[in-house]
Amino acid sequence: MPAADIPELNPSTALAGVIVDELIRNGVRHVVLCPGSRNAPLSFALHAADAAGRLRLHVRIDERSAGFLALGLSKGLALEGRRDGLAAVVCTSGTAVANLHPAALEAAHAGEPIVLLTADRPTALIGSGANQTTRQHGIFEPVVSTVDFPEAEVRAGQNAVWRGLISRNLGPARVPVHFNVPFREPLVPAGSGWPEPLEGRPDGGPWTRFAAPGAPVGAPRTFPARTLVVVGTAPYPTARQAGEVAAGLGWPVVTEPGGRSGAAGSGADILRHGALLLAGDLPARLRPEAVVVVGRPTLGRGVQRLLRETPRVHVIDDATGYADAQYVAASVDPELNAVAEPDPAWSAAWLAADKMAASTIEAHLAAEPWPTGLHVARDLVVALPSGAALFLGSSNVVRDVELATEPRSDVAMVVSRGLAGIDGSISTAAGIALASGRPGYALLGDLTFLHEIGGLLIGPSEQRPDLTIVVLNDNGGGIFALLEQGAPEYAAAFERVFGTPHDTDLAALCAGYGVPHRRPQSAAEFAAAIRPGPGLRVVEVRADRAGLRDLHARLRAAVVDR
Repeated sequence: MPAADIPELNPSTALAGVIVDELIRNGVRHVVLCPGSRNAPLSFALHAADAAGRLRLHVRIDERSAGFLALGLSKGLALEGRRDGLAAVVCTSGTAVANLHPAALEAAHAGEPIVLLTADRPTALIGSGANQTTRQHGIFEPVVSTVDFPEAEVRAGQNAVWRGLISRNLGPARVPVHFNVPFREPLVPAGSGWPEPLEGRPDGGPWTRFAAPGAPVGAPRTFPARTLVVVGTAPYPTARQAGEVAAGLGWPVVTEPGGRSGAAGSGADILRHGALLLAGDLPARLRPEAVVVVGRPTLGRGVQRLLRETPRVHVIDDATGYADAQYVAASVDPELNAVAEPDPAWSAAWLAADKMAASTIEAHLAAEPWPTGLHVARDLVVALPSGAALFLGSSNVVRDVELATEPRSDVAMVVSRGLAGIDGSISTAAGIALASGRPGYALLGDLTFLHEIGGLLIGPSEQRPDLTIVVLNDNGGGIFALLEQGAPEYAAAFERVFGTPHDTDLAALCAGYGVPHRRPQSAAEFAAAIRPGPGLRVVEVRADRAGLRDLHARLRAAVVDR
């Protein structure tokens, strides 16, 4: 049909419709939308797709929170190795794009394949001083590459170009991607014709199909009998498979919370307090001859020392860019394929040491007034309903869980340890709960909670997650009390520049957002407050960080410095 015969053609509306359709065909199931003018064509198309039941739309007004909600949705979709789809976040041009950067960085370093879809001004306006116009190409580089769309015009052939750009770049790679799309006025729907049909493939599939290649696994590697497995943040199937091999060979397994769920269901001997045992110099009876690192360990300095001091280190990681910060890995494989002669006496020595550590910690906690972070972590994990998903903020709370809790294979523990920031934790936890359908829980420190208090802002038309946020409020940065700067000789400067007390009334903040808040005063009240329930709620536990350094020093002396 000649262009002159087509009434009120709207290239931006057509482009947005094709993009949304092709994203759905390539597995996008959840989209987080931030309101704006330049992304209006996408907003209309997404609203229509949501109304038709083709995807689930979530609307947030803060782009930083929106990015982390998309990250949480991605994590929720991938729980237990189920990659049921992808999550995307959509925003307008200008500073809105820049506010996605923290989530883009975390996604890139964590290997989460979220889609960053940004509206842009027409190319001719870039560099002209036009309003809300900057150079958005490469804004997330070098960790996330930009795919630029051409400006939509009234001409044939663009349907295939638009669809191909999406399907070619949403292949099997476990990485985020940035689609930058310029839109010209008009930005609202008008007209109905187009030079060609805008449908995709007749079978509903993507324009170009990708089959995820199976990574080849080589012949079994021979390992020493005394091999220790360390599971950091790792995909569920990777942790589970490595744990099953460890179980068959009798190897003890040290886990961080980010890989604990998969390993705990493998039948392996999971060391409850392995991280604490590694915090000091290992006695000769426990020293390994080899270490298998699964995923990315980030929490303990003891693990890093172990890797430096062990003669042989082998890495298991299926992500692009495996973790080997000290350059000690002798080999890297996507999964563990090993043979070894078991050493039951060595494994038994590890289990005995772990049992001793557990009894020591329980004795110290019994003698310590409730609550400390260790109490809260222990009591929360014990009380979680089977099938729950628990998101752990960075800093102290994830370490408290590592130190004081029993591994549970029926609870999914999720972390953001790509860059280990505290950004976007509320929205990430909300996304996990929304996408997974599990009872959602989050354990956050007070600074982590306050850093993204805007994550509580959910419009009345939006689906609210079933999410219980437990906030351990010790009025500042308790993590620093356990680091070098928390030593007594730095006391004069510590409180102001590291402790950073805030004296904030969390109950009042929650009331302003319309979020129920409880502040239990005892362990029994805490157990009642965290019982499963619908909707979003906050449970605040106030603790005193003044004795935190001393408590951890006493635990270390009793378990490590023996």
